[in-house]
Amino acid sequence: MTSALLQPGLVVATHGRHCLIETPDGERVLCHPRGKKSQAVVGDQVLWLPSTDEGTIERLQPRRNLLYRQDEIRTKSFAANLDQVLILLAAEPEFSEHQLTRALVAAAAEHIPALVVLNKSDLGPLFERAWQRLVPYRDMGITVLPLCLSLDDHDSIATLQQHLHQRSTLVLGPSGVGKSTLVNRLVPHAQAQTNGISRALNSGKHTTTSTTWYWTDDARHTALIDSPGFQEFGLHHIAPTELARLMPDFAQHLGQCRFYNCTHLHEPGCAARTAVGQDGPAGIHETRYRIYGELFSELSAPKY
Repeated sequence: MTSALLQPGLVVATHGRHCLIETPDGERVLCHPRGKKSQAVVGDQVLWLPSTDEGTIERLQPRRNLLYRQDEIRTKSFAANLDQVLILLAAEPEFSEHQLTRALVAAAAEHIPALVVLNKSDLGPLFERAWQRLVPYRDMGITVLPLCLSLDDHDSIATLQQHLHQRSTLVLGPSGVGKSTLVNRLVPHAQAQTNGISRALNSGKHTTTSTTWYWTDDARHTALIDSPGFQEFGLHHIAPTELARLMPDFAQHLGQCRFYNCTHLHEPGCAARTAVGQDGPAGIHETRYRIYGELFSELSAPKY
């Protein structure tokens, strides 16, 4: 085999060892990895070798980034080569700041910008309470947008589309917040694309448990990557001493503590601890400080 026979492709869906590859001209081809284990994830650029009606993935191209989570047992990859992560929350059910922080930390570790969107702005007091809980995240410079997918809220949809324009965006969030509704709203013929992917991979309802790439425009400049909902988001691939650097409200105080190896938990002269409870961008909210301590303890626990 010569490299001249290899074709470039984009992984748009995976199921088991099967990958659906999109060629530069928009054709989609079912491919299999060479070897027993597939390393490709949605968003990967690959080189593949055509056969009669399918293909073989021969090589993964270098990645810009890879968003994944890792618990004590396994690693779960979401997608590669992302321009940003959209974390979709809702006023109801009440979101977990722990899970939000975990997703933000994982994105920061891969240098992927994050966008937080709060759905169900029609819920009045419930939305206002949820919006208030996101004040610390707005203070630390994270873009937080309101949204109402249950109504024809054209203004909020248009604002969101501006943030998505010409980017590849992974949509993360727990079940029940409206991820599928968001994809259907922003992606032309999303259901048809989903059915086509399922037929190609012969996997039935695989899209409920797998990550899937959708183009939002015919020119294929803007992409949404839908992911399954999650209840747990392990960060075992991150060292506890790296945690403060990956949390913007803590990171702004690094280098100002009395001790260079300050954990920001108990040491005297800690700039981060001094900032706890202060209002505004220079402060650290009490809830965020509590989450930091719990995550630090979790990531410091012995690994078996």
